[in-house]
Amino acid sequence: MKGIVFTEFLEMVEASFGLGTVDTIIENADLTSEGAYTAVGTYDFNEMVQLLTNLSEVTKIPIHDLQYTFGHYLFDGLVKSHPEVANSYKNPLGLIYSIEDHIHIQVKKLYPDAELPTFKILEKTEQTLTMIYSSSRGLYALAHGLIKRTFEYFEKGVEVNYELLNEQGTEVKFAITQNG
Repeated sequence: MKGIVFTEFLEMVEASFGLGTVDTIIENADLTSEGAYTAVGTYDFNEMVQLLTNLSEVTKIPIHDLQYTFGHYLFDGLVKSHPEVANSYKNPLGLIYSIEDHIHIQVKKLYPDAELPTFKILEKTEQTLTMIYSSSRGLYALAHGLIKRTFEYFEKGVEVNYELLNEQGTEVKFAITQNG
C-alpha cells in the first residue's frame, strides 16, 4: 500500500483525536516500518489493518466508520497533492467514471507497484453511475467516503447505495445518484 495512504491516515488521526492517539495506535501495533512512513514509500497492508484496528479500540468507533471517515479525509489530501486531476473534470460523475481509464493509469505511471482497486462501470447516465468495486483489501467503506467527498468537492448532492456481493466486501456494487 502506498505511503501517501499511511501519511494521510496518521494526519487524520492526529487532527481528529490528537498526537497522543497517533502514538498509542503505533505503539500498540507490531509494525515492520515502526510507524515511519513517507508518501512515496510502499508498506504492508497489514500495517494499515493494525492501525485501523487499534484506532477503533481506542476510540470505540467501528472500523467501517473509520474507513469511511478516512476516505472522506483522503480525498482532500489527494486533491492537494494532485490538484490537476480534480481540476480537469467538470462534475463528480465524470471524475468517478474516469477512475479506471484515466486516474489509475496516471497513478500507475507515478507508482508502478501500486495495488489499486478496480471499478467496473455497469451503467452511466447524466445523473447516475452504477459500478462494481473490486479489491482484495475490502476497503469499500473508504471508497464510499471518497465518493461522497467527491460530490461535496463539486458542491453536488448525492445518494450512494451499495450492496456487498460477498461477505468479505472485496466486491461491492455501488449505485450513485447525483442530486442537483
